[in-house]
Amino acid sequence: MTETITLEEATELIEAAEEAAEEMGLAMVITVANPAGNLVAQHRMDGAWLASVSISRNKAYTAAALQMPTHELADPTQPGESLWGLQTTDENRLVVFGGGYPLEEDGDIVGTVGVSGGEVAQDMAVAEAAVDAFES
Repeated sequence: MTETITLEEATELIEAAEEAAEEMGLAMVITVANPAGNLVAQHRMDGAWLASVSISRNKAYTAAALQMPTHELADPTQPGESLWGLQTTDENRLVVFGGGYPLEEDGDIVGTVGVSGGEVAQDMAVAEAAVDAFES
């Protein structure tokens, strides 16, 4: 069992995600982090938004910090819900919309992926391409 994702594995996941982004005609930033949310690798496609660099990294961080996909935070962080305001904690690093996923092996998180550069559904689809590559 791998305790943490390697650079070689992270590069393969980035390539799978980039291929999905290209098929959608999008320029995105793809980040892979270790289980602690620390950067392993990041790739900014030509023309991707500069803001997506930090957003994708924070999506990967959030997936590690909370051990869940970031889209699962969308509803509970709405005004009046139980986690309202969560996104303003942890030095504003927590992202409460889709595009960040944990990467699990034998029930343990060994890394995370975060994608930014499109609409939320597009970010999720590209990140899911990385997750699928990890699981295959």
